[in-house]
Amino acid sequence: MSDAILSIAGLSKTYASGFSALKNVDLQIQRGEIFALLGPNGAGKTTLISIVCGIVNASTGKVTVDGHDIAADYRAARSLIGLVPQELTTDAFETVWNTASFSRGLFGKPANPAHIEKVLRDLSLWDKKDNQIRTLSGGMKRRLLIAKALAHEPQLLFLDEPTAGVDVTLRQEMWALVRALRDTGVTVILTTHYIDEAEEMADRIGVISKGEIILVENKVELMRKLGKKQLTLQLAQPLQQVPDALAVLPLALSANGGELTYTYDAKHEHSGIADLLQALDAEGIAFKDLKTSQSSLEDIFVSLVREKEQ
Repeated sequence: MSDAILSIAGLSKTYASGFSALKNVDLQIQRGEIFALLGPNGAGKTTLISIVCGIVNASTGKVTVDGHDIAADYRAARSLIGLVPQELTTDAFETVWNTASFSRGLFGKPANPAHIEKVLRDLSLWDKKDNQIRTLSGGMKRRLLIAKALAHEPQLLFLDEPTAGVDVTLRQEMWALVRALRDTGVTVILTTHYIDEAEEMADRIGVISKGEIILVENKVELMRKLGKKQLTLQLAQPLQQVPDALAVLPLALSANGGELTYTYDAKHEHSGIADLLQALDAEGIAFKDLKTSQSSLEDIFVSLVREKEQ
């Protein structure tokens, strides 16, 4: 029995203009995971979140949150969801405390000052609780967005491009915060076009391109399945060209003939490295150093999207 907190089936969205933003999306999000939805701008990430959060109506399909249908049982479903949008649209003269408290009330939850205090403390906003929003820095405003989303104790938290346009320090803080939330039992879905964010944060990764989910995979499995490894040998003497005897191997010369790079499949048991080294020895080619590297999620992502477009 799958323990899915969010279940999306056959979800499509076509606008009146005829533009198809989502095409038959199926997705199951497991309770307690961090799921990254990775895709270029315009791929459909925000549309998907907007439908789940009830901001945009789907053309076809069904979405349930912890068993509640978002169309038939909207209030119950929506009260389980926290949404951290990209932009802060709040009264600039309102205080931090009132903004977070008001957000809780919107979901029909009774006042709970102790919970609001905990959220603000966790987000390093407590000493700013009486400040007007207009006095906050960009990073503080970003945290306030999260405080608003957590005010009503959601089970499922959406972060739409959480670190777009923020500095490196704040990104690291946001990542630490997301992990802390997951540790308290909140399921987190983040959309991003930053590959390193997905690689750093997520348990599973979904790749969306032109409104279609083209892959959903456990992160480690994805790296293993699609990752190419490279062995780079620094040669003792530069080569003009790869010798004919080695021409059948996936080898490339670089650094003016001073480096030889062998590309192999990380998922195969037999890498062929031993054979390569024997062949080099037989050709009298000596090397003074070697290093291996593995393709990043970025390489994988680019090749997936390219394949889809062909």
